[in-house]
Amino acid sequence: MEHLVRHAVTTIRERFFEPLSLDDLAQSVRVSKYHFLRVFTRVTGVTPGRFLSAVRLHEAKRLLLSTSLTVADISAQVGYSSTGSFTRRFTESVGLSPTQYRKLSLACGPRTPPPAFPHPDSRLRPAAPAPAGPPAGPAAGGRRTGAVTGVLRTTGAAFSRAYVGVFDGAILQGVPASWSTTSAPGRFTLPRIPPGTWYIHAVARSAPGTAGAAGADVAPLTATVGPVRVGADTGRIRDITLSPMDWTRPPILFALTGMDPQPTAA
Repeated sequence: MEHLVRHAVTTIRERFFEPLSLDDLAQSVRVSKYHFLRVFTRVTGVTPGRFLSAVRLHEAKRLLLSTSLTVADISAQVGYSSTGSFTRRFTESVGLSPTQYRKLSLACGPRTPPPAFPHPDSRLRPAAPAPAGPPAGPAAGGRRTGAVTGVLRTTGAAFSRAYVGVFDGAILQGVPASWSTTSAPGRFTLPRIPPGTWYIHAVARSAPGTAGAAGADVAPLTATVGPVRVGADTGRIRDITLSPMDWTRPPILFALTGMDPQPTAA
């Protein structure tokens, strides 16, 4: 059944600007929409609707970086009928409004996307990393928090810098609850995580000089573990292995240093 999902992903990437529905995608692979929904979610980790939304917003990021189109024009070009809805969804997913994202990309230079994990109130400056300290303890207001500790590994490709963060879903979007950076595989700790169910995402670019690392279309190295349940004062040990991003994974949406928009081909 994986070939059916791959066909559907190709359809999404090639026709994201159309009003594609679950019925349309299921009909494109000639299966019932209920069976298609189950198989697609199992293979990609997200529903077809969320995958489509991620592809649309990712294309919007590319257009904001590479064209002078207005936000309204970009909104329509990627399949939104309402500029307001597009702006809200973009801001929630990327961590910056479309205008802020474009301004920050211009401030950083033509080949450098905005800084990593910007706080919504940070405007044109990157957010500070999660503070060092004990892996768990009281947060602001006395609320107890937990932590995730693990080992970051790689399938072989070297990287110059990796980001590891705690997100509320299977897509790399929004602002993480906790995050850290590392320049080499090894142990990491993500402290002060509010109790709840989370996903651990890691992302990196291949290091300069690594075979295949040159060029704008090189897929980033990514990894996802989840859902992970984090409770107050509890630490979870999670190993996470970076590997080249493949066709099953939805695009990266949040603003992240050194991560150019990815190719839209499956």
